[in-house]
Amino acid sequence: MIKANNPNLKSWVNVPEGNDFPIQNLPFGIFSTSDRSARPGVAIGEYIIDLQFLSDGGYLEGLSFEKSDFNSSTLNPIINRGKAATSALRNRISELLRYDSTELVQRDEALVSMSDATMHMPIEVGDYTDCYSSEDHARNVGKMFRDPENALLPNWKHMPVAYHGRASSIVVSGTPVKRPHGQLKPADDQPPVYGPSRLLDFELEMAFITHPGKKLGESISTAEAEDYIFGMVIFNDWSARDIQKWEYIPLGPFLGKNFASSISPWVVTLDALDPYRVSGPVQDPAVLPYLEYDGDSHYDLDLEVEIVPPNGQGKIVCRSNFKHMYWNMRQQLAHHTVNGCNIRGGDMIASGTISGPEEGSFGSMLEISWKGTKPVPMPDGTERKFIQDGDTVVMRASKGLIGFGEVSGELKPA
Repeated sequence: MIKANNPNLKSWVNVPEGNDFPIQNLPFGIFSTSDRSARPGVAIGEYIIDLQFLSDGGYLEGLSFEKSDFNSSTLNPIINRGKAATSALRNRISELLRYDSTELVQRDEALVSMSDATMHMPIEVGDYTDCYSSEDHARNVGKMFRDPENALLPNWKHMPVAYHGRASSIVVSGTPVKRPHGQLKPADDQPPVYGPSRLLDFELEMAFITHPGKKLGESISTAEAEDYIFGMVIFNDWSARDIQKWEYIPLGPFLGKNFASSISPWVVTLDALDPYRVSGPVQDPAVLPYLEYDGDSHYDLDLEVEIVPPNGQGKIVCRSNFKHMYWNMRQQLAHHTVNGCNIRGGDMIASGTISGPEEGSFGSMLEISWKGTKPVPMPDGTERKFIQDGDTVVMRASKGLIGFGEVSGELKPA
């Protein structure tokens, strides 16, 4: 049997060279058209294969799904069937799409052009957790706001630090984001004022989506973690730095973070990313036993961020890589559940800002402009310290044959 990730595999669907969605990828999403209600689909080249059509036609029989799973406006029913079921589904779709397969007779009816489709939130997010797992990002923030000689907080290298965010304000790519209001502190010796955020930022992140976990009171080990991870999206954790700075002590992020987060519409499965595994950094000091893991558990994914001003030429302001993470997904999930916290299908856990070790690879404007002291020149002659009204932030992720598409969001005035 030819594996679904075989780099030589071809599809009868024409996939342009360099397209993010060859047959080796097959990410899942929710789409609709003028004559098809919102439903699950899988990307292949410039098309979407309609899973409801495949199910109704009997092409998905023998798998661990009900037809109702494919009539849903979210991927949650599919995800809730578990890792073995979704892996088998991806393999079955690969079989139907392979260049030598003639099984799918009604090809025109099964495929929808992406240009005719509207993409929706792929999942109903139950709970959302945001981690803080890039050492370079944590060091940069520590240097700016604390002691440069002791940039990392004492607990940072002992556990994947995280906080619980707001699931209801996670939106799909293309959704405009409104500049938030809140309390701001213009200067340390002045009282707070109320108004729109003046320091609106992006954070370049990736996020993973979970299968149903264990019952309350039981934990997931690093060895088991991948059995509970369905796939990944690009994640823009919009941040109001001035609101955040005034509110975050003593309980951490709140209004500076929960006004909006944007995700890419296609969920790339962990199975598709398997060829891009790499080793992680040496973790020193040694982690506690429950955070130890075997094998390559980081992923080599090229990331970039572009700022596109209104009616202007865009500029790439960051090129980074997901492999720069200090804590990997297996460790994040193991730590999240070590106290018995129960994970549900469709939960989302974000990586935290992904910054590399050098300028040009920093994953936020806070770092890129170094708290506003190093403005970024734009092609139209303007400068950016933070994001301005009308700017669109576009993030992309890809490696080799696999791409995630993009996540974009335009910042609207308060």
